[in-house]
Amino acid sequence: MNIKYFYSTLLILAFSCSPKATIKQEDNLDKGPVSLLTIGNEDIYADEFLNILSKNRTFQNKEELISKEEFEDNFNLFVNFKLKVKEAENEGLDELDEFQKEFSMFKEDLIRPFLIKNSLQEGELMKAYNRMQEVIKASHILLQFPSNANREDSVAVFRMAEKLKSEAENGADFNELAFEHSDDPSAKDNKGNLGYFTALQMVYQFEDAAYRLQTGEISDPISTEYGYHLIKLEDRKPNPGEIKVSHILIRTQSNDPVVEERALRKVGDIYSELQKPESVWEDVCTLYSEDMGTKNSGGKLPWISVGSVIPEFERVAFNLSELGEISSPVKTQYGYHIIRLEDKKPIAPYEEMEEMIKSKILRDSRSTLIQSQVIAIQKSRYSFQENEKLIDSLNQIFKSAPRKEAFEKIDAKSWKEDMLISMQGKEKSVSDLLIFMNSNDQIVRLGNKEYFNAWYDKFVEVNLNDTEEKDLEANNKDYQMILKEYRDGILIFSLMNQKVWQKALEDSLGQIAYFEANREKYQWSDRYEALIVKMGKDSRKDAVKRFLIDKKYQNNLETRLENTFLNDDPLAFTIQNNIFEINSHPVLSRITTNNTFQEISIDGKTHFVILGKKIPAGPKKFEETRGKVIQDYQEYLDKSMVTTLKENYIIRINEEEKNRVYEVVTKK
Repeated sequence: MNIKYFYSTLLILAFSCSPKATIKQEDNLDKGPVSLLTIGNEDIYADEFLNILSKNRTFQNKEELISKEEFEDNFNLFVNFKLKVKEAENEGLDELDEFQKEFSMFKEDLIRPFLIKNSLQEGELMKAYNRMQEVIKASHILLQFPSNANREDSVAVFRMAEKLKSEAENGADFNELAFEHSDDPSAKDNKGNLGYFTALQMVYQFEDAAYRLQTGEISDPISTEYGYHLIKLEDRKPNPGEIKVSHILIRTQSNDPVVEERALRKVGDIYSELQKPESVWEDVCTLYSEDMGTKNSGGKLPWISVGSVIPEFERVAFNLSELGEISSPVKTQYGYHIIRLEDKKPIAPYEEMEEMIKSKILRDSRSTLIQSQVIAIQKSRYSFQENEKLIDSLNQIFKSAPRKEAFEKIDAKSWKEDMLISMQGKEKSVSDLLIFMNSNDQIVRLGNKEYFNAWYDKFVEVNLNDTEEKDLEANNKDYQMILKEYRDGILIFSLMNQKVWQKALEDSLGQIAYFEANREKYQWSDRYEALIVKMGKDSRKDAVKRFLIDKKYQNNLETRLENTFLNDDPLAFTIQNNIFEINSHPVLSRITTNNTFQEISIDGKTHFVILGKKIPAGPKKFEETRGKVIQDYQEYLDKSMVTTLKENYIIRINEEEKNRVYEVVTKK
């Protein structure tokens, strides 16, 4: 179970299962922000009660309006809950290192849905999934940049791309242009035809441009890490999902017509053999397939989607429509294949694909794009400013000197305490940057950036993220509420574990004392020795009945029954053999106690019962009910703690605000 949701559930249960009590209520008519109640010197407001009340109501019928009685019960539970939080704070549980570490871990998780980055990322995930509903077919021409290309080289390549686009739009065959001019090596074989593909199978800039085109349209030159592309959209159609196929492969060797001819005859004979009614695909595959990895497993391949295998194989595989249908031989670079359709399924729902899509997006150029957008939005939202003159001076120093020497030069400058960047009016100095660069908390990958620029960009990113988090804590009510909810949940867990749960488990003397003081709660009702046989197989019912019908309850009866039937048929039946309370047992509660042997049917299952001697009602021994005693002792400790807290803290309730809240939740 995810620990985050454990604490959320704990908080709700602490609220919904706390002891109920009457609280001294006073009117409080303060002006301005009006508190619902005050515990000690802390004001508590209605929005917190409403938030927890709404979560508590999820365990009930939300369609029903809350009654006055239910409202009062929940309000009293809320007060008990806040009393425990207050006590945990006064005991310093919120200052312990263990709490701080745990709460920090939760904050990292809880804040994610509220961050700018999350909303942008969610948008990209959904955009990718929506694009995956289609597959598109495109051709392209790639014009690569020369080695060590300068700006003039880039412009020249761009102009060439524009020229080729103009020629294609004026009637030249796009695929012939690709064959003649494209720097993609595969263009010599496929004339730029990329076949069908879907989202996340091409670099992002290429995908984005291709999906924006209309069928037959040619793109403007698109820049990627490979060069400039011209893209022509050939077709678009619904995504057929995934298919599972098996194949038989006969390999060939390029430029060897003898081997080619022999392979073609062989695959033709195999195909003819497969047309015979008596032929078995798996046997033929094992005998003839030259794919050593699959021949002994019926030629089965993993699930494939459009764009995931070579086009020639994909085209034939996706044209198969009936399960078990076999293709005629198809030629690929590996040889000749005969393909059989094993299964098919549509594209999975978004919820199933979300993690896979997110993983791919975080590994491709979209992640850089998202981060750039996040930085831009943060800079605008938090009034970001930077001292360009200082940044240039620092860059020049790091360019002209080794790292250690550069730090020494900067440390001697009079401007090292000057403002370098500012967010929401809060300044960071050059010294702050140097401390950041000397810390061990950050990992900075240089990539194509110079040393100083990489560290400066990371410094800006970290400070903008920190500003966003502080802004959320100060101004986002939803985030404030969920943060407080989890903080209080962790504190309550610590307090309850210390004063109730663990104490009750370890306090053996307290358990016995509680048991002795409450013996009347721990009583047996009438009990019987009984052997209960629940039939698993009706075919053995008559034989088991004949065996049991004249038997008396004996200690060795279970063993005799097992040896007679279960050695040969372990699933014939199951046995319960013990002392049971008649009234509470699901089987024994349905029998009459005047017959030793009885047969009853429950939910279509036959049960045979052999009754032994009756054990009259009487008190339980401590060892017989220790688990229930501990549970009751925990509840007793909880109630005692709440009673003590009510004596130790002054509780004041604003009746007017409470009535207003009641009208809100009952929609009066």
